[in-house]
Amino acid sequence: MRLKITHRTEYSYDVPVQYGLQRLRLVPQSGPTQAVVSWALEIAGAREEVRFADQFGNETRLVSVEGEPHGVSVEAGGIVETFDTSGIVGPHQGFAPLWLFARETALTVAADGIAALADAVAPASEVDRLHALMDAVADKVAYVPGSTHAGTNAEEAIALGKGVCQDQAHVFIAAARRLGYPARYVSGYLLLDGTVDQVASHAWAEAHVEALGWVAFDVANRISPDERYVRLAVGRDYREAMPVSGIRLGQAAEALAVHITVEQ
Repeated sequence: MRLKITHRTEYSYDVPVQYGLQRLRLVPQSGPTQAVVSWALEIAGAREEVRFADQFGNETRLVSVEGEPHGVSVEAGGIVETFDTSGIVGPHQGFAPLWLFARETALTVAADGIAALADAVAPASEVDRLHALMDAVADKVAYVPGSTHAGTNAEEAIALGKGVCQDQAHVFIAAARRLGYPARYVSGYLLLDGTVDQVASHAWAEAHVEALGWVAFDVANRISPDERYVRLAVGRDYREAMPVSGIRLGQAAEALAVHITVEQ
């Protein structure tokens, strides 16, 4: 399947910015599940400082902004050909060792709630057990937009019993690690039925199975990702894979607008 994607992020400020630095992970890479046919990243109102592959292999760019103008726009987009691999991404690659993905982070901390969820999953083959875990997380953490925020961790989402795809991925990752699987967070895009326009990118999780390598699980939709998914970046949690992040100095008030389209 060929997917056409546009992802536009616009920041506006009420006064000139003293200084800001943004990290962009907005360039997908070709791999077992996708081939990037064409892709462009256009930036207005900011200056690109450096581009590099981070420790997880994500193509990363740092851009800075200061003074005039009172706004920054970043538009990424292109065409990606996708393949249905039943969620199998394959062997581990990259600078980060596999054991790093077995360690918890502040967003994937595992305490009593995660422990109870993971320990209740019945023993089975590795892939079946992870699919059962995916269903258990979906049952425990209902998808409710706006119910959490970017800093909500896995234990908090379990306690609330609701969240968004980010929270569901964090809970799955924390529980999979408790069960002994290295696990990681994936940011990307999803072709939705009946709509082209979207207000946010998507997120899911991957667990490493010895015989298969990385295998993907989308808790929000209770499936392993297929040809409707485009992988953008990976990390141990949301903070390490988020498409756009940054810091800002000064007193400028910021307004953010995001517009995403995904179509076949």
